[in-house]
Amino acid sequence: MVFDSVLDMVGKTPLIRLKKITSGFKGHFFAKVEAFNPGQSSKDRIALHIIEEAERKGILKPGDTIIETTSGNTGFSIAMVSVITVSYTHLTLPTIYSV
Repeated sequence: MVFDSVLDMVGKTPLIRLKKITSGFKGHFFAKVEAFNPGQSSKDRIALHIIEEAERKGILKPGDTIIETTSGNTGFSIAMVSVITVSYTHLTLPTIYSV
């Protein structure tokens, strides 16, 4: 597959059929591999949705700055999406976390 943007890859995660582990059960079982998202997290989906909705509603415009308090994947995903959508992002770490 060829994508025009890394953002086009968000949510295009594969399903893996689980055969061996579910062999004693009726039905079809699958695992969704979110690690195949560009930021390797399901948080890529929500970050893309939040930023696209803010842009669509006129809340976020090119060149605006996003400030996100984070300690993990959500902040990384927001930063990844905002770099591509020409917004700036400042990530902060709450003082209750140690580095």
